[in-house]
Amino acid sequence: MNSFNPSDPDFRNRVLSSFNNQGVMNTIGARIITIAPGKMEIDFAFHESLTQQHGYIHAGILTTVVDSACGYAAYTLMPSDSEVLTIEYKVNFISPAKGELFKTIGKVVKPGRNITVCAGDVIAIDQGREKTVATMLTTMMMVKKHM
Repeated sequence: MNSFNPSDPDFRNRVLSSFNNQGVMNTIGARIITIAPGKMEIDFAFHESLTQQHGYIHAGILTTVVDSACGYAAYTLMPSDSEVLTIEYKVNFISPAKGELFKTIGKVVKPGRNITVCAGDVIAIDQGREKTVATMLTTMMMVKKHM
């Protein structure tokens, strides 16, 4: 795994504060598992309100959470006076999202001054077994905070 040195020594608190401002993460019931330089893990439990017509977690929910995991992975390496925005992503759904718990992992692949490329996975945990159900490649953009 790559070893990254964040420019902001207080990156964990900055990420946590930003994450807590996302109403959608609260609605989904998502919670942070890991914040590390270039890496973020977020999980959420199965809830019927998050499903599509076949009873699987909806693709929009999966992409919302793994997009946040990737964005915050990138954000850990950005300066303290910045914010992060997704400018593009591609996702492959590998298997139906069936499980009791869903873990998303976002990792920086290539950091840049303004643009960072990340990869993310969604892992379904069902009766103790883990299965990757989606994988994502994202491009994130650093923007200066509007004060």
